[in-house]
Amino acid sequence: MVFSSFIFLFMFLPITLFLYYITPRRFRNLTLFVVDLVFYSWGEPMLVLLMLTSVLINYVSAILIGINREKKALARTVFVISIILNLGLLGFFKYVGFIGETLNFVLPFLDLPVLEVSLPIGISFYTFQTMSYTLFLIGLSKKVLIANEMGALWDAVRESGSQSGALGAWVGITAYTFQIYFDFSGYSDMAIGLGRMFGFEFMKNFDYPYISKSITEFWRRWHISLGTWFREYVYIPLGGNRKGLGRQIINIGVVWFLTGLWHGASWNFVLWGVYFGIILVIEKSFMLKLLKKAPAVVSHLYSLILIVFGWVLFYFENMSDMGVFIARLFGADGFMMHGSIVSCITGYIPLLIAAALVSTPLFSFIYHKIKSRAVTAVIDNAGSIAALLLCTASLASSAYNPFLYFKF
Repeated sequence: MVFSSFIFLFMFLPITLFLYYITPRRFRNLTLFVVDLVFYSWGEPMLVLLMLTSVLINYVSAILIGINREKKALARTVFVISIILNLGLLGFFKYVGFIGETLNFVLPFLDLPVLEVSLPIGISFYTFQTMSYTLFLIGLSKKVLIANEMGALWDAVRESGSQSGALGAWVGITAYTFQIYFDFSGYSDMAIGLGRMFGFEFMKNFDYPYISKSITEFWRRWHISLGTWFREYVYIPLGGNRKGLGRQIINIGVVWFLTGLWHGASWNFVLWGVYFGIILVIEKSFMLKLLKKAPAVVSHLYSLILIVFGWVLFYFENMSDMGVFIARLFGADGFMMHGSIVSCITGYIPLLIAAALVSTPLFSFIYHKIKSRAVTAVIDNAGSIAALLLCTASLASSAYNPFLYFKF
């Protein structure tokens, strides 16, 4: 069950809201805890035991650390054990197959059995969130009306093969660039909106990353919670930028190798992380100074090209397929589009333009410039109703509803 499904929107969420608000205030968190377990166990009930184990580990660890603050050695030992247990669970479920495949490739004589372990929903997210302590319709619209459509276009371009040419390939990877942003930020917005329904405030996770004028700025705007976690728990403990440029470069390299690996058990994610790590090191060394002096359009174009190309590395887990697509981007199959892909892409042009505009703060800027509360109230209510109707119609008319954020 995902946020953008009929069963969640029209059954699970209304029932949850009803139960939450009829429950006495002091028992509301318990109600949420129970319904959250039901939500999580919907697809694979046994995996809820894993989440409960993770919660218990971090809850007990936090209590032990709290009551032993004066005994620093004991508190540190508990802290280290909790990290080992958390990352051990994460490593087993997310990377055991990847490690087995890699060892068999490097040392084929071992012939190790490769375990296929079901990946629990959101294990990376809730593991990191529990380790840290141990606006709903907008998000739904991003996911259903933009991300899904951009995903369909990207699939069509890939399936067209050499017919797409370089031009079509760039349009396709641009569509994927929009898909991954609106999928990730859409689910994040839905989570924030759901939190507000129950009185919780969560931090903003995506801040218009595609308006960035450097890759450094992009990573301050993209997946803010993930970036914050790696900065606070990896980069700063390693020394951050406090021990000279050489050490800072090493620290950036470590962080981005781990960031890539965190995204998935595949070498393309490691390559993706190293790619951005190298760019960030170059920017820290001298490029940022040049970008600040350059015209805004130049720095923005520089950033977009690198970001879009980065999503090629991110998408293709098969290195051979990645090489073929990169060659296509640079003209290996000619530059012009052929066949049915021409009419397909032409039909998506209005939505591509809309996605580009929604990726900027333009509409938010216009909305906040409106002084009349009556006008904004009409916009809010009419917009919400229209969004819900459009999303419902879209979900009803199409079975295509991929969930990219699930893997991360």
